[in-house]
Amino acid sequence: MENSLKNFGVLWDMDGVLVDTSELHYITWQKAFEQVGYTFTKEDFVATFGRNNESIMKILFGDDVNPDFSQRVSEEKEVFFRQMLKGRITLLPAIREWLAQFQAWGMRQAVASSAPGENITAVADAFDIGHYFNALVSGTGMPGKPHPNVFLKSAQELGVPPERCVVIEDAIHGVEGAKAAGMKCIAVTTTNPAEALSQADLVIKDLSELNEEMVHDLFF
Repeated sequence: MENSLKNFGVLWDMDGVLVDTSELHYITWQKAFEQVGYTFTKEDFVATFGRNNESIMKILFGDDVNPDFSQRVSEEKEVFFRQMLKGRITLLPAIREWLAQFQAWGMRQAVASSAPGENITAVADAFDIGHYFNALVSGTGMPGKPHPNVFLKSAQELGVPPERCVVIEDAIHGVEGAKAAGMKCIAVTTTNPAEALSQADLVIKDLSELNEEMVHDLFF
């Protein structure tokens, strides 16, 4: 397996794939919006989860939302997230094992997330997993998923062609973005039911269900 997959790429979404952060994101958005007198509901959260902050603010307040307001609320939310992160989030099943296995096979790995770069670094540091990654790529400032930009940039940073990359995602827009980038996609049902993720090449409950044959069959 090492020889056949050497120099292929694995692009990891972060929230809902590497770590279970959904409840913390909900709480910290609520706290940030409380500061400006807006009630952030569970419905708001479901409608926006997995998008970058710019996209979230536009969904909630319209395309003409004041950029200064958007930035202020977003930055406040992310400060709360990083302050409250320790002890409130966990790695999802089999993550550490698969990070090590992909590395052992010679596959190059990146985080390709809509999250701000500071959050990606904070999560990688909290769980001591940064050494598995050749690149940490944030979608901040890029068009949000399903636009493929964050995946294409990640592949470029890894030096791996898109057709030799597999994206691991939990979000519908993330799966759509991976396929738009011309990449293979493994979807986990952390935040969406399997039927909503059917555009992926492989849909599993979590990484504990993945095996060597499944990975090999994605490309060969």
